[in-house]
Amino acid sequence: MTTNYKFKRLNAGREYIADNFQAPLSLCDIAKNSYMSPYHFLRVFKHTYGETPNEFLIRLRVEQAKKMLITEQFSVSEVCEKVGYTSLGSFSSLFLKRVGMAPSSYRRKLWALSTEAYCFPAQAIPACYAYHFLGKLAK
Repeated sequence: MTTNYKFKRLNAGREYIADNFQAPLSLCDIAKNSYMSPYHFLRVFKHTYGETPNEFLIRLRVEQAKKMLITEQFSVSEVCEKVGYTSLGSFSSLFLKRVGMAPSSYRRKLWALSTEAYCFPAQAIPACYAYHFLGKLAK
């Protein structure tokens, strides 16, 4: 169990990752932001959240890439760069491993459900996501 103070420091590191996921991140930078040693931060982060900081970063990047692939008209290469990867091959293989299909296949499959070209079908978007997304647009 982590103390409240330690939990706040862990959250600072997690927020740092979430705010900077597009940039190259090192464990040292993240741990420094949490005022912990890299090893201690890694160990406590894994124990508290059930995933390493790198797994969390990958999950964030893949989720953002999924959103961009279905809602934006960027090429797969552009999406790759916008979510923080420099190698299209690494991004594609990681996406395939996590999602079960290549980024271009993912996009084609979801766009095929839509009646409008290059538009994700609104009827397949969960209401909670739509409210969250529309709430951000209104701000």
